Amino acid sequence: MGDRFEKPLRVEGGDELDRVVAERDLVLVDCYTKGCALCRAIEPVVGNVARATDATVVMVNPGDDLSLVERYDIRSVPTLLLFEDGELVGRMADGFRGTEAVVEFVERRGETRHT
Repeated sequence: MGDRFEKPLRVEGGDELDRVVAERDLVLVDCYTKGCALCRAIEPVVGNVARATDATVVMVNPGDDLSLVERYDIRSVPTLLLFEDGELVGRMADGFRGTEAVVEFVERRGETRHT
């Protein structure tokens, strides 16, 4: 699947998420919940990341599939998970981050740098 997605894909649960992670080289997953103000605020950011990077951006509500909460140790939302070649390589779970910070997170393949 060489197509680039210019906007985030919404998936319904773990099986669909696993399929996208397996098919794509680089996947940024936005774990959100309905009614979360920070989650709504970061939605345009992940849209920008989809356009600015080669990552496929996926949005999933772990409340729709509680196995995701345990599998990925999701303690707060929004949580961003970065997968490269099917492996979890990075996590960003410190609240709202702007486009520049998230793009840098993706481009560094999950390596976090604090200035």
